Formats: sequence, structure tokens, C-alpha cells
Amino acid sequence: MLWTLFGILIAIWLLGFILDVMGGFIHIVLVIAAIVMVINFIRGRGRA
Repeated sequence: MLWTLFGILIAIWLLGFILDVMGGFIHIVLVIAAIVMVINFIRGRGRA
């Protein structure tokens, strides 16, 4: 699920670069999603 969301955000981010859709908003959302993904990855490793 998380990887699907990450893939969708990457696609929208690339579309934003190509078509300049929604300005910098999607870049902020992508950075937040990447940070959350890293935190989840680190927490998952700590429990295992």
C-alpha cells in the first residue's frame, strides 16, 4: 500500500515537472511522503 502511494506521488511529481501542474505544492507533498516513508522504514527495522 505504501509503495503504491509512493509510486502515484512519483508519477504526479514527474507530471508536475513536465506540465508545471500545481506549482510547488506537489513537491512539498512528495517530500513529506518521503519523510514518512523513511520513518516507517526505520521503525519497521527497529521492531524486527
